[in-house]
Amino acid sequence: MPATSRLNRRTFLVASGLGLGGVTFGRPQRMLANADAQTTGGKAKSTILFFLCGGASHIDTWDMKPHAPAEYRGPFEPISTSAPGLTLCEHLPLLAEQAHHLAAIRSVSGTVNTNDHHAGYYYNLTGHVPDVTFKTKGNDRTPYPDDWPYMGTVVAAKRPAHPYLPNAISLPHMPSRKPYTRPGQFAARLGVEYDPLYLNGSRDEPLKFKAPSLELQQNVTSGRIASRSELLTAFDDARREFDAVGSAQTWNRQTDRALSLLSSSKTTEAFDISGETESVRQRYGNSVNAMSLLLARRLVEAEVPFITVFWLGEGAGSAVAKKCKSAGSWDTHGSNFDCLKDHLLPEFDQCFSALIADLSERGLLDETLLMVTSEMGRTPKIGDPRSGGVSGAGRDHWTHCLTDLLVGGGVQGGQAYGSSDKLGEYPADKPVTPADVTKTVYHAMGIHDLEATDLEGRPYNLLAEGAPITELF
Repeated sequence: MPATSRLNRRTFLVASGLGLGGVTFGRPQRMLANADAQTTGGKAKSTILFFLCGGASHIDTWDMKPHAPAEYRGPFEPISTSAPGLTLCEHLPLLAEQAHHLAAIRSVSGTVNTNDHHAGYYYNLTGHVPDVTFKTKGNDRTPYPDDWPYMGTVVAAKRPAHPYLPNAISLPHMPSRKPYTRPGQFAARLGVEYDPLYLNGSRDEPLKFKAPSLELQQNVTSGRIASRSELLTAFDDARREFDAVGSAQTWNRQTDRALSLLSSSKTTEAFDISGETESVRQRYGNSVNAMSLLLARRLVEAEVPFITVFWLGEGAGSAVAKKCKSAGSWDTHGSNFDCLKDHLLPEFDQCFSALIADLSERGLLDETLLMVTSEMGRTPKIGDPRSGGVSGAGRDHWTHCLTDLLVGGGVQGGQAYGSSDKLGEYPADKPVTPADVTKTVYHAMGIHDLEATDLEGRPYNLLAEGAPITELF
């Protein structure tokens, strides 16, 4: 049989979730690990990170400045919440009802020398300051094999392996469209075996999620998976084709992982939200972002350690993207206030508040950490030159100050930690960095041993900078 025919039966080596799509990003290696030592000290069994792709405006949402000049504060008003003294934007009424669970870190300084999306992703997802290549290459700065790993993959590596699911799952897309894939969301130097499994969703069919790396081809039934000899022949061909994989040991681990996922009925059950009641789905909302959070809750129930939901926008060329003068999502270069009021905030308000309430009612909030972050905030002074200045009513990129939200996982709700200055431009009280926030996630998850080994067997620290914000707990 020709090699090409056998390769066509490689039924699930398509996306990076099982290693091959991310082969060029990482180098397989083993970590120094002690599962018992790693999982003590934190309440959180799982983390859901909700990443607002594009750069959410901190000054119009959770760090409003009602006493600032009009050219800064904009038209939105703050409202009181279920937490005395903690205010939110008037267009977040449902989240306001859940604010007693909420901790807002208003003093995050994520300054990067490029002030752009690539570097913002990298800094806030890994905790590491972007290196000079982000400045020299700009949007051509692709993910590198020796990048620092995403916090979710560090958790995945440090926790004991899940019996039938990956330890890290990301959905409903991989930001951003190739070739402009955002760095920072992969295991990188940690090794591709820890890369997240990516589930794809769409705005057209929000109830359907597909794992490209787990999809069977039309002529392959689940029964044929048991024929290991045929599959392993295909794997051998694939290994030769993708010789960048590294050691055979890692390849075998990836093979076993793929077979385990494909053959487990529990995998399909965990990814299927059609069984959720109509009332539950309506509570979250009808969007793909809402259903992604609902699926994330199901994955928490299945005890997956780290789930990431990357906000999926309307996309370039859509009416919303044209209004916002961007590729969509939270990148509000133009008509910032209309984009937030008419589109972004109502959708976020409904689905995220529903997630908090749902986890709380199910008794899962204390053992689940929720985090909301973005690659940056927005310029506190209204007016982006690329959309007509003041008349365009947009806000440009602003990495100098942003707000992160934490809920559950032992975090004390109903509080604001730190503050920005009177205009929302820079941290003022208790300034922190993305490294501190990342360390706080690790602390909540009970992960304190951040030692790994490189390909030469030499130990190194996965994040030497920063310290957990223990006052939040």
